[in-house]
Amino acid sequence: MSNIVAIVGRPNVGKSTLFNRLVESRKAIVDEVSGVTRDRNYGKSTWNGKDFSVIDTGGYVTNSEDVFEEEIRKQVHLAIEEADVIIFAVDVEGGITDLDQAVASILRRAKKPVFLAVNKVDNHQRIMDSHEFYGLGLGDLYCISAMTGSGTGELLDAVVKNFTKDQEVEVEEGVPKFAVVGRPNVGKSSFINALTGVERNIVTEVAGTTRDAINTRYTKYGHDFYLVDTAGLRKKGKVHEDLEFYSVLRSVRSIEDSDVCMLLIDATRGVESQDVNIFNLMIRNKKGVVILVNKWDLIEKDNASVKKFTEQIHERIAPFVDVPIIFMSALTKQRIFKALEAAIEVYENRQQKLKTSKLNEVLLEAIERYPPPSIKGKYIKIKYVTQLPSPTPSFALFANLPQYIKEPYRRYIENQIRENFNFSGVPLQIFFRKK
Repeated sequence: MSNIVAIVGRPNVGKSTLFNRLVESRKAIVDEVSGVTRDRNYGKSTWNGKDFSVIDTGGYVTNSEDVFEEEIRKQVHLAIEEADVIIFAVDVEGGITDLDQAVASILRRAKKPVFLAVNKVDNHQRIMDSHEFYGLGLGDLYCISAMTGSGTGELLDAVVKNFTKDQEVEVEEGVPKFAVVGRPNVGKSSFINALTGVERNIVTEVAGTTRDAINTRYTKYGHDFYLVDTAGLRKKGKVHEDLEFYSVLRSVRSIEDSDVCMLLIDATRGVESQDVNIFNLMIRNKKGVVILVNKWDLIEKDNASVKKFTEQIHERIAPFVDVPIIFMSALTKQRIFKALEAAIEVYENRQQKLKTSKLNEVLLEAIERYPPPSIKGKYIKIKYVTQLPSPTPSFALFANLPQYIKEPYRRYIENQIRENFNFSGVPLQIFFRKK
């Protein structure tokens, strides 16, 4: 397991800017609104040949009426528990505040290596001003500018010297990624918390609590994959804050980077147009899909409730209706592991490679039974079928006149593949090529 570095401190001192500098990305949201980082944000970094993980925590706030204050403090404590080394970020412009004193008090008891990073130091006068931070009683300090990168090299030199864990080769590439996606306040974080048994993500009644995409490694019951909790996707017309805009972009990137998307739908609100938009976004990106109808415990049900809701979903997502649908409740944990099993099965469906001989045996018989309609007196003959060596299931059918094959026949071929092979939850690509 790699070493973990946690960046902690009060809001708006530049923790997310420093995080982005260390992981060489724009992964954390950076905004002039203080406290925009509400959940922990993970990234990977390398310095002097040593790999390590970086956690960007929410800003530490005390005596605040903000609904997130208590949750953010829990996140900071949890990050400190997980970290091997802690970077305590302070702001030279503001000097030592009561909040800095509160954080320093916690860190002095943490019994972990702590590095005091005085941020926004970009001239000689500010170097002199930084000396007051010795008063926090945390030893040496490091003058940095997270924005320009000044001083971060010296900070990292000191940080990596305190790593105690042996460096192991971590094979991250082959680990599946399951993105949990949906509209705001549909229960995505509650679902992940229920699965992992750890309250890693903030859950409140306020919609849109999760603003960054959070990766959680799941290694229970013989499984090994990442669960990605994304920020809720709203309609573009409702995205007013810059902050909300960045969150939507991050959700889209999470979909693009995942293998299977678990689309949560709120049972109490039914299938809305935004649910369909998110579904279509997954299909366009050729991702595996599982639909999870959450809050099913809040619905008054009869014998036909599941059938009616399933028909409603199929009507809205047609023509691609070969998708697993699980009715669940993250709150009561009803069928949450069945949802996970469905996602794993879809991932396996998406990975499968069919034998060319079996594919031709099935499809050529179906084509003979219902050949492509002739165009302008010309008969279309399909001679051969093969699965392409692509990351997602794609099939090529070789014909004498591929340009005359229309969309209805393409759908017929796809339906025949689905009837004979298990590609439930997986979008298929069908190509007709010149023989």
